[in-house]
Amino acid sequence: MFPTGRSRRPGRIDDDAKLRDLGYHPVLIRRMGSFGNFAISFSVISVLSGCMTLYGFGLVTGGPAVMIWGWVLVGLMVMFVGAGLAEVTSAYPTSGALYYMADQLGGRRWGWYTGWLNLLGLLGTLAGIDYGAAMFTGALFHLQWGIEPTPENVMLIFLCILVLHATLNLFGVRLVSVLNSISVWWHFAGVAVIVAALTLVPSEHRPASFVFGEFVNGTNWSSPVYVVMIGLLLAQYTFTGYDASAHLSEETKNAEVSAARGIVRAVGWSWLAGFVLLVGLTFAIQDYAGTQASATGVPPAQIFLDALGLTGAKLLLLVVIVAQLFCGNAEVAAASRMVFAFSRDGALPLSAHWRRVHPRTGTPARAVVLTVTVAALLTLPALYSEAAYGAVTAIAVIGVTPAYAIPIYLRLRNKDRFRQGKWNLGRWGVPIGWTAVTWVVFVTVLFCLPQKTPVDVESFNYAPLALIGVLGLATVWWIVAGRGSYTTPGYRSGGDDRELAEMSEEIV
Repeated sequence: MFPTGRSRRPGRIDDDAKLRDLGYHPVLIRRMGSFGNFAISFSVISVLSGCMTLYGFGLVTGGPAVMIWGWVLVGLMVMFVGAGLAEVTSAYPTSGALYYMADQLGGRRWGWYTGWLNLLGLLGTLAGIDYGAAMFTGALFHLQWGIEPTPENVMLIFLCILVLHATLNLFGVRLVSVLNSISVWWHFAGVAVIVAALTLVPSEHRPASFVFGEFVNGTNWSSPVYVVMIGLLLAQYTFTGYDASAHLSEETKNAEVSAARGIVRAVGWSWLAGFVLLVGLTFAIQDYAGTQASATGVPPAQIFLDALGLTGAKLLLLVVIVAQLFCGNAEVAAASRMVFAFSRDGALPLSAHWRRVHPRTGTPARAVVLTVTVAALLTLPALYSEAAYGAVTAIAVIGVTPAYAIPIYLRLRNKDRFRQGKWNLGRWGVPIGWTAVTWVVFVTVLFCLPQKTPVDVESFNYAPLALIGVLGLATVWWIVAGRGSYTTPGYRSGGDDRELAEMSEEIV
């Protein structure tokens, strides 16, 4: 389709020297290799999380045809976005990632707003991942012990999962890297086991005409075109989080190449694995209406139950839940590094507190705690509204996806400022970049639109309000304190840089 970049190898690469060149004193520990960097983005994308948790949404908004062909289309477009972002990541391999790129290529305001959008998207993604894992865990508890998956029970499970992920991340990046490496193989094996079981065990399957051609509109919108477009959310939400490779670049060896490759490879392999998973699930649907109205609360669990029986359903649910736990753990790592980096540059309230790094583990521990706390607060409306989870996933898409495109756009607009890194697209960089930017503008507008009609408190899409809210907060904080406190190395005085060497002070 297009080249995945080429790397020049002039010799041994000094990652810390590159980071100092970009203006930062190294305080995080480089314990992650190339595979580990790929693994974190692959784990955050997690087809066993995104595809599974929004499968019920897909059954209503377009049905099988939109889920399958929407996956193909969105995956292709995200490959363009991922490749464009990877090229800029190679030039600026820092934990700040997107906002630092925007800052260097466009100026402080671009960096400021990109950072807030990225932060909103990362926290929304974490909330969506872990709440989805809680929903599937609730389904397993229902099958095993008859516990009803009420909003209160699911919320309690969700909070326990957040605590687990915070604890694992406090042990350091080496444990995170090991878990992510296991996660890659768990995801591949999990997809293979699920699809094989759903192919071999059931005596009946849906015809290919159903899987690839059945259109279902359960939204009450009269326009099939509109339904097809909003149905793309399943795929677009799943294809978020691959900026994790960039956020972990300060803890990755040979980051200029490894982080860029990690992004592209994670998107490519997820595209393939997700297609196989969605096709396998859809062929195995026994009762479409029964799947939608499953007492477990999650339609894929009903597919497992109808096709394999109780024991088989519980075993496959366990496979999915473990994959989702891997996914959420990786997202905590990525989001906390964004909090750390944004605080390091003075962008958050109480920045001096959140940027501290524990001297023994080399982990931004306070940033980890803040990350899971905000994710919990974002998800609290799910106690009162069935539409809240859909809103959280839309928040993730319209928060983080524009943040992906801004550095690519600025790289195209300000060519004189951009210096290619060791991984680059060569002459393909410009057409791939403009394709990526155009797609991101389209999906950002699309996922601000209502998903169901009539529009009321239950069906209202709260994602635009969250977007307006975070941009409003960013504007107010810029006026109150940000323009004085937010300063990246390009604008920082020499005296201010000395503070970076003191950030590894032990947490009291």
